[in-house]
Amino acid sequence: MTTGVRRRMGVEERRQQLIGVALELFSRRSPDEVSIDEIASAAGISRPLVYHYFPGKLSLYEAALKRASEDLAARFVEPHEGPLGARLLRVMGRFFDFVDDHGPGFYALMRGGPAVGSSTTNALIDGVRQAAYDQILSHLDVAEPPARLQLVIRSWISLVESTALQWLDGRRVPRAELESQLVHDFAALAAVSAAHDEEMAALLRRVFKGEPGDGPFADLAGRLLALAS
Repeated sequence: MTTGVRRRMGVEERRQQLIGVALELFSRRSPDEVSIDEIASAAGISRPLVYHYFPGKLSLYEAALKRASEDLAARFVEPHEGPLGARLLRVMGRFFDFVDDHGPGFYALMRGGPAVGSSTTNALIDGVRQAAYDQILSHLDVAEPPARLQLVIRSWISLVESTALQWLDGRRVPRAELESQLVHDFAALAAVSAAHDEEMAALLRRVFKGEPGDGPFADLAGRLLALAS
């Protein structure tokens, strides 16, 4: 009979393992509810060894938050192929995959948790928002956005965030419907802005010109016409 020999991990490898373990635990419960003892147990090491790699729970939480924020920001990356409405719908699908898989951690990131209000937390959250903003601009093919377009995109990103947080409280609206609704929300915000500004109207005409009759934006137009009839 042979016995396995536990391989000794290097410093960075162990740090990454602990971050992964913490993220897994934070995905099921709020970080406030997860103890260092639980993280140590799940990683198969002692509590003092966790403190050897991280000075405390806050530093481990911030490291886990950094990895999660990088993952979340990457969800907004989408090839510049096909109609804009379909691209946004795919982005919303990946975004809600993250929210669905990391519910308590996502909620803690946006509304609370051991690092809430810290400069590190705020910078990471702002980084995700900026990544989303930059991606939307690139899909609109606008290098120097007018003020109204900046407001539309920032407002939509905030709406996506708040909608996801509300959805986590019971998941009472079917996810697919919510993803579609948020794509419609983007079009609606842009359309209202275009009604007040010719530059936005010209941009909207260019963007919507290639939208197919069975796409998300056409679906919104059909629903609105049905309400008006």
